[in-house]
Amino acid sequence: MTLVLAYLATALIVLGVLFFVAGTVGLLRLPDLFSRLHALTKADNLGLGLIVLALLPWTPHPWLALKLILIWWLVLLAGATGAHLIAQRALRERGAPLP
Repeated sequence: MTLVLAYLATALIVLGVLFFVAGTVGLLRLPDLFSRLHALTKADNLGLGLIVLALLPWTPHPWLALKLILIWWLVLLAGATGAHLIAQRALRERGAPLP
């Protein structure tokens, strides 16, 4: 069972890293700010979620698993809030330039 869990964790970590790479490529290659924000926040949040999911079975204590989930939740919240604020500022500057 441990070997199956190790293979599953490895596959989830590799998949998470691939999502991080896809988000980085999206950040570098997409044409406008809103597309870049969307690609980066979605890919990074999913990549981190897959890595946390891979680490959960290996935590020695349930409190550590709860901390990992809390960290992922806080990153989700911070990423969404940051992307919203950046997009809101960009929309405001397009309508009327700020002094």
